[in-house]
Amino acid sequence: MGLPLRRAHARPIILTKLFWQPDWPLHRYDALFLMALAIQFAFLLLKMETLEEAKVILIYHLVGRAMEIFKVHMGSWTYPEEALFRIGGVPLFSGFMYASVGSYMARAIRIFDMRFTHYPPFWTTAVLALAIYANFYAHHYLPDIRIVLFAATVLLFGRVRIYYTVETTPRWMPLLLAAFLTSIFLWIAENIGTATGVWLYPGQRTWHMVPFTKLGSWYLLLYVSFVLVTIVCRPLPPGPPEIRQGQA
Repeated sequence: MGLPLRRAHARPIILTKLFWQPDWPLHRYDALFLMALAIQFAFLLLKMETLEEAKVILIYHLVGRAMEIFKVHMGSWTYPEEALFRIGGVPLFSGFMYASVGSYMARAIRIFDMRFTHYPPFWTTAVLALAIYANFYAHHYLPDIRIVLFAATVLLFGRVRIYYTVETTPRWMPLLLAAFLTSIFLWIAENIGTATGVWLYPGQRTWHMVPFTKLGSWYLLLYVSFVLVTIVCRPLPPGPPEIRQGQA
């Protein structure tokens, strides 16, 4: 299941907050990086992830790392603790937090045999993903166009249904609803991250809840994640007749 992957990355974050001591010879961020590497290798060795899914992890790791370096430079958030494994003020473990989202998507598509109806052409989704990703950078200098991007997600994916199988029971969900619900869980994960001091937004020296506006950021970023996943896990239409009959 994909959820154990998310838990496997969340548990070290919570546990290190509870038990890590600042005078220990290994920095907490570096320990999280080494733990993330160990978890990743374990999933590959145990065949819990495929090499194709590992490609998604690598792509998303690089995409997330680039954005992290830029955002930290712009003061959008900070990593307040010391680390040896760090680039541009960003500890290396942070890339695995982004990669876990792509990994979860790839594994969920495989495990639940997800199929898609009315899926738009790949090039249109790629253009949308590039526009979303570019806006995360450009809005620091130009007007923020996320309202337009929200509308674009509805235009492109409004008719898309995700068909999936739980045990032997076929089910479906609108892709827009799946993206919104997933963004809520990521917002909860952000609150865990800031509450444990892994990263902090401006003004969070005394912790407070992450603003609900971050839901919108995660909602958009999920489409970037999903398009990256479809590079190696191309969306397939439903196959069984009983599912095709429900494609109205």
